[in-house]
Amino acid sequence: MRKERVLGFWVLVLCGVLGWAQRQTERPYWFSLERGKVLFRKGDYGNALLAFEDARRDRRTMYTRMERDLIDLLSIHEVRLLGDSLERIEPYIAERYHVNAAAALRELYFRVPRSSLEGSATKALEALGRLKYYPEAEYWIGESYRVEGELGVALGQYQKAHEQRAFLENPRFDITILYKIIDILTIRQDYPEMEKRLLEILEQDTLWSGEVSGTTKSAMTKVLENDGISRFLTIYRYNYTTVERAHRLLGLYYYASGRHNRATEHLMFSFLIQNTIVIEEVIRNQYDFTFTTLENLLSQAMKRPVLGDYMDDAEYFKTLYYLGAALYADGKVIPARRFWIFLSGCADAGEWRGRANLQLRSPFVEQAVKMP
Repeated sequence: MRKERVLGFWVLVLCGVLGWAQRQTERPYWFSLERGKVLFRKGDYGNALLAFEDARRDRRTMYTRMERDLIDLLSIHEVRLLGDSLERIEPYIAERYHVNAAAALRELYFRVPRSSLEGSATKALEALGRLKYYPEAEYWIGESYRVEGELGVALGQYQKAHEQRAFLENPRFDITILYKIIDILTIRQDYPEMEKRLLEILEQDTLWSGEVSGTTKSAMTKVLENDGISRFLTIYRYNYTTVERAHRLLGLYYYASGRHNRATEHLMFSFLIQNTIVIEEVIRNQYDFTFTTLENLLSQAMKRPVLGDYMDDAEYFKTLYYLGAALYADGKVIPARRFWIFLSGCADAGEWRGRANLQLRSPFVEQAVKMP
């Protein structure tokens, strides 16, 4: 009998899904979001914004209605007598043909792990209510305002999207949102909040923030300072690209604000990640390549346009220059000169070659920039 009831419930669920589909607009919320992305990439920002707002509204409407369907069911006297058990409520739904409630539970089970509900109708209702949030839509609404120069509104949207990060379909997308927040904070010169957000990203860098991070950083610093760049890159490799920019921005910020020791640590991590990426890409195209020196690596990297583009995006030569500058400001003259000597012989380093030459002729600590 119980198996028949369970089967009946899932038959009803299928009917509920079909019935629910008839209650929806022709274009579901996710379709509006994807349509908005297409319009955005075409430069049609006004219509893209409307599509993103449609997506947000339609998702909220859909889950609000489902939430109401489940509330209506749970408010029935007979259901209330069944207690908080989904195991007891589901057969009742099947026997009494509550199609909309069945569809609501089916959607919920598709979106969240059923085990997380612990068989509780109350938890199911709470989870269904949370599905009304649509952080992806909030993010893209922010993007639409950003390209139109409405940075304050964009920042609010990014922050809202980040607050709703638990509901992202791709949990890793929260880093992208944080970087967007950081970009606007930098433009608005809100440096304390910018620093806070960058450090938030680095909480996910276990090599940086893990239990043994202090020992690891100390060992890495000693190798770089005492044994040189080539030895450092021979011993250590780290390809966590997601946090490279956070380390670089923090390093530059700490140098500009006169905190040279902290700048050295972050720029060292940025330098390591950048070169790990370059080394891995060179090996991918030339399997027998073995790293020996930075000069040799650069000669191979410059043959590959994709690596040239990456190094430009990652501010490769700027990172090297300021890592040397931070070391020098921290009293590490010899390792600082190693970076400047490398840059002085690098024709592709542009501005940073000239600045390295100035440092080699007459080294100096750049004046700290006052932060408002």
